[in-house]
Amino acid sequence: MSISSLFSCSTCNGQDKDDSDSVRPMAVAGSFYPADKDSVMQMMKEYFHPFENAKGETGVAAVIVPHAGYVFSGAVAASAFARIAPERKYEHVFLLGPSHHIYMDGASVNNRFAAYATPLGNVKVDTSLCNQLIKNCSAFSYNSAAHDKEHCLEVQLPFLIYQLKNMPSIVPVIIASQTLATIEKIAEALKPYFNDKNLFVISSDFSHYPSYKDACEVDKRTGDAIEKGSLDEFLEALSVNDEKGIRNLATSACGQSPIATLLYLIKGNKNIRINHVQYRNSGDSPYGDHQQVVGYHSFVFSRETGMDEAFTLTESERNTLLSIARTSIKNKFAREKKSACNKTELTPTLKMYCGAFVTLNEGGQLRGCIGHFGSDIPLYQVVEEMAKEAAFGDPRFYPLQQGELARVDIEISVLSPMKRIHSIDEFTLGKQGIYISKGGRSGTFLPQVAEETDWTKEEFLGHCARDKAGIGWDGWKDADLYTYEAVVFKEK
Repeated sequence: MSISSLFSCSTCNGQDKDDSDSVRPMAVAGSFYPADKDSVMQMMKEYFHPFENAKGETGVAAVIVPHAGYVFSGAVAASAFARIAPERKYEHVFLLGPSHHIYMDGASVNNRFAAYATPLGNVKVDTSLCNQLIKNCSAFSYNSAAHDKEHCLEVQLPFLIYQLKNMPSIVPVIIASQTLATIEKIAEALKPYFNDKNLFVISSDFSHYPSYKDACEVDKRTGDAIEKGSLDEFLEALSVNDEKGIRNLATSACGQSPIATLLYLIKGNKNIRINHVQYRNSGDSPYGDHQQVVGYHSFVFSRETGMDEAFTLTESERNTLLSIARTSIKNKFAREKKSACNKTELTPTLKMYCGAFVTLNEGGQLRGCIGHFGSDIPLYQVVEEMAKEAAFGDPRFYPLQQGELARVDIEISVLSPMKRIHSIDEFTLGKQGIYISKGGRSGTFLPQVAEETDWTKEEFLGHCARDKAGIGWDGWKDADLYTYEAVVFKEK
């Protein structure tokens, strides 16, 4: 079974001499990225700056990042790498990318160089592990033509060097196969290494050469499938994109084979959380146009950590968030554009990237409630924005009047990342909230809704499906279901 036709070049079977003591030279320095250290460091500082106060995750298992020229996709790549805790120590980084130069029914592992050169220094290759992969699996071999001019792996190295305090050795793998059976074979060989000791970096751009508008549509379909973690849905999305006959669309993802490998690796693993971090395309760059673009997604795949470990908030931190919420509403009334807090005084926890809901109650009655699920904004900023939305943007209520503010009590729910479930047996009523998505419609109930009602689990889901998502009482039965937990606290 073929995933898609990605390559048009014939296979080169030439073998080089063993030069495992040498350093692989940079193939695209000076074109995809600067060749000198200072310029690359300056670009890294610029791309990572928006995340400099973020508390990275120690449980990151894999990322999907683009590999275009830095001026086009560097910021998107950094948005995923920045989620990795800098102090995290990995034993290896497995670099998986597609071949832009040759086709072969398998994968080429670069075991012929002791290191890869970068403007920020050399990165060691674990040649022993590379040799072991080739020895143990017939899908692996070494083909110099797959690596000599290939850019998709080397462009990731400066991001890793910049973010990680301890840069581990790498295992460079170019997957140049169109055959699903071969992809599965490659994934099976890599599965013993897909553990909490190693990081997998999947290198891929997305739609190639449609218009800006068409790229957004195509890339959303592909990205949604990846976020669900389903190999079958990913392959279906690729097929739908092809069938639509979109003008100038050459591929939905040049790295679809490495992506498929990762999705095969996580198949059946309920402890993997997938977070879509950012999407842009080359038309968003000052160097690109909107006629023919290339799409760029970034994703982070993390191993679940316990709610208590990731979302403990001290009493002082809770009071700070409540103060931020109230101050942001006051500032809105006063037409002040200043921040609702002093960012330099915030703890690392308050700068974590996670979702939150802000609820306003007046006289014991709901007066507004708006939240943000994504983990793309720091917590303090989510609370600041959602407080204003709850006061002035909840479509169920008239905008809050200034005289009401003194009578309003503020409640905040800090959310854990959502986890996809496949049975309601995995949902704990009263402890977890539910998020239901189907056909472009979605709705949620926070965990505390269970305390305020006398509903059974099925009634909780039915009300959410009908009243919040608008998909009918039984709509949850064939919808995508996600659970999350919340740390809930309020004024008074």
